[in-house]
Amino acid sequence: MNPIDTKRRAFLRAGGLGAGAVALPASSFAFRADSGVNPGSAGIFNVREYGAVGDGKTLDTQAVNRAIESAAGAGGGDVVFPGGTYLCFSIHLKSQVHLRLLQGSVIMAADSPRPGEQTGYRSGVYDAAEPKAAWDAYQDYGHNHWHNSLLWGEDLHDLSVTGPGLIWGNGLSDGRSENHRGGEFIAEQPGVGNKAIALKNCRNVLFRDFDILKGGHFGLLLTGVDNLTIDNLKIDTDRDGMDLDCCQNARVSNCTVNSPWDDGICPKSSYALGFARPTRNVTISNCWVTGDFEMGTVLDGTFKRFSPDAHQWRTGRIKCGTESNGGFINITISDCVFDGCQGYALESVDGALVEDITITNTTMRDLSSSPLFMRLGSRLRGPKETTKVGTMRRILISNLTCYQAPQNLSSILSGVPGFPIEDVKLSNIYIETVGGASAAVAQVQPAELESKYPEPSMFGPMPAFGFFLRHVRGIEMSHVEIATAAPDERPAFHLSNVERADFFAVTAPRSALGAFALENVKDFRIGWSRAAPDVTLERAQNKML
Repeated sequence: MNPIDTKRRAFLRAGGLGAGAVALPASSFAFRADSGVNPGSAGIFNVREYGAVGDGKTLDTQAVNRAIESAAGAGGGDVVFPGGTYLCFSIHLKSQVHLRLLQGSVIMAADSPRPGEQTGYRSGVYDAAEPKAAWDAYQDYGHNHWHNSLLWGEDLHDLSVTGPGLIWGNGLSDGRSENHRGGEFIAEQPGVGNKAIALKNCRNVLFRDFDILKGGHFGLLLTGVDNLTIDNLKIDTDRDGMDLDCCQNARVSNCTVNSPWDDGICPKSSYALGFARPTRNVTISNCWVTGDFEMGTVLDGTFKRFSPDAHQWRTGRIKCGTESNGGFINITISDCVFDGCQGYALESVDGALVEDITITNTTMRDLSSSPLFMRLGSRLRGPKETTKVGTMRRILISNLTCYQAPQNLSSILSGVPGFPIEDVKLSNIYIETVGGASAAVAQVQPAELESKYPEPSMFGPMPAFGFFLRHVRGIEMSHVEIATAAPDERPAFHLSNVERADFFAVTAPRSALGAFALENVKDFRIGWSRAAPDVTLERAQNKML
């Protein structure tokens, strides 16, 4: 193995061991004469020629920004990072500039100021966060600010970052004032950086073939970014892997995201732009999301899982929400793998229109929460005069297999009184749960919790081991099987305030209570199913089948 590659693997392995900054020897990387980049080539801007040292000790921010400014001033070009470790504060992305991170290159985030300090590592700070706006209260702090990042850009077009190098957010805050992994950075403190890459109001953007280690609050925070391509990234991080907020015409493919403490791939539609804008025309395909591995061990290939008693979050999922003012329209998710994380989540709690969503070809193992979670709620974090309960409709999910879903949480589809989730079709699905719950749990009546932050765990133990359906109009399941590893005394399906429900070729074990619990259900049909005999009911109130 190339000595540089050997040292890089050692560095990544060290980065995965735990909390706080990871020491990086100055000799970890050396300039590669065989980089294939001719410093004299037209349109090529080598950061070394602008004074960057790349030794992991010397602050290279000014040299890197000079190279980017020169490329932009020339009408565009490639800013090249040869092998080395470039210690930086905020790097300013520019239109028509391509950052090329060559093999063995690392852009490393310098230390943010710690509480009470005025400057960070080796004298410097990240760019100041934008002044507060009137709508800041409608999102968490991190969603409203982009400038306090390692790499950022605003109102740009035609820019790209490609690998195979690494972006290491070593000195970034994860956005929590008390970092349970041992950090001391506070995101709101001036000079602190809390995102690896942040873009606002940009178009024609490409991110491809690089890695992110410890990305802070967001590995990628992309707000109002259109014509966006994200391909073949590996993200091993301490909060969200990537957030696509108010983005349109976006493609995410072939990505690996390990994000144990937060979401992996997360479309959002917040009010951070000062108005509600939908996330629209998005495809997510061929991705692996997980929350089961110690940070850094996915990148270095050792895949070290947390011990069962050492870690309880295991988030790492694909989620539309929670910020959901503008809506999610025309979203396709296909050919994805979930491993040791939460399941899918579709959420409209701030007035969003969620419609025309297709999810297909998914495998899941060892989940920490519901395989499927759909929530139409009324948190309504937005302008009072315009923010009303949203709509969730026309959702198709097919070809999903899930092994070892948790005992307490079934899949959950829950609207709120007067606002049902509409027109959902589920087909060719196999879910095996841990099982083992008692009949007493079947009597649980989960609270409505209309305005609460949406998470599958919010309702507590579910009265069914397969699906809990409440405030739903138009639900169709065909060729769906629910199995349990241990006998479970709850029914497989619990329906409450549901209208027009069709179950065709559905298989599930029957407990002593039956397979279906029906409360205030209208227009209900079962056909050609092993879970229960064929039946058509115009209305059912407190009925077991």
